Amino acid sequence: MRLEQLGSEARKIIKGDSLVVVTDKNVEKLYLDRCMESLRNAGFEVKSYVVPPGEESKSGQTYLELLNFLAEIPLTRSDALVALGGGVVGDLTGFAAATYLRGIKVIQVPTTLLAAVDSSVGGKTAINLPAGKNLAGAFHQPALVCQDARLLDSLPEDVWQDGMAEVIKYGCIADAALFELLQDREAAENRMEGIIQRCVAIKKKFVEEDELDTGVRQLLNFGHTIGHAIEKATDFAVSHGRAVAKGMAMMSDLSAEQGWCSRETAEQITSLLRMYDFDLTVAQPGKILYDICMADKKRKGNYIDIVVPEGIGKCRLQRLTTEELGELLCER
Repeated sequence: MRLEQLGSEARKIIKGDSLVVVTDKNVEKLYLDRCMESLRNAGFEVKSYVVPPGEESKSGQTYLELLNFLAEIPLTRSDALVALGGGVVGDLTGFAAATYLRGIKVIQVPTTLLAAVDSSVGGKTAINLPAGKNLAGAFHQPALVCQDARLLDSLPEDVWQDGMAEVIKYGCIADAALFELLQDREAAENRMEGIIQRCVAIKKKFVEEDELDTGVRQLLNFGHTIGHAIEKATDFAVSHGRAVAKGMAMMSDLSAEQGWCSRETAEQITSLLRMYDFDLTVAQPGKILYDICMADKKRKGNYIDIVVPEGIGKCRLQRLTTEELGELLCER
């Protein structure tokens, strides 16, 4: 779907006449006017809400300020929010939509590769708490996702690279042929629109089988338990994609050491990550990462399920006691 078609497609599913487009200051300059024009051409009354770019906007303060903005309009239950941006904007807007008036519709318009292949699909929404990432959230499926690959053309190289971590993840957990395709970086970049569709199809399959993330959908978290801990430990100076890349590399190495996968599989994964210029060094002490993992939402009492590779295109859940996880991280 092109951005210009957003208004006509939204009109088919939104009963109300008022929309609020949430975006950040970077995307505002690029696409906000076009987005609002499309929506207004379809007869909507449209307001915008602009937040600073970056993880700091996934805060309780920003969330409450957004809710107050919606209440002052006031937006009604037949109206909707539009998330125009990357993962931060999508998570924040989705959580606001899930909780405002006990739930209104949200439309996702991803403008980063990471959001296009991951966070705009599947209905996970969240904000961060001082104790950790994504600790307050809800499952709230988008009413519509506008995937316009042209919106990714303006991405800076570092933001593009961030999304590639999630693309590589899909190859690791579910698609050996995609993993092989990514070995040719130039060919992969020339086929990126098809690769995005492929990634979305993989995630869609997992979500349809396990919408509430209690089973197979957890495989999508490969690299994320450690990745989220790295983000928190660095006060989000390490971006999400780079942190996930470090997390995938660390879990691959640990899996080879524990016999959960072959050393060859671990080296294939780390080699592909390095091919896309990821720095896989983890500077944070294992004890710090462990302490943060103890607040991870995937922890259940005294155990935690982590995702480990078995081979390229195949991962599984490995249940560890918190003591075992601590030993693995602190002895590395």
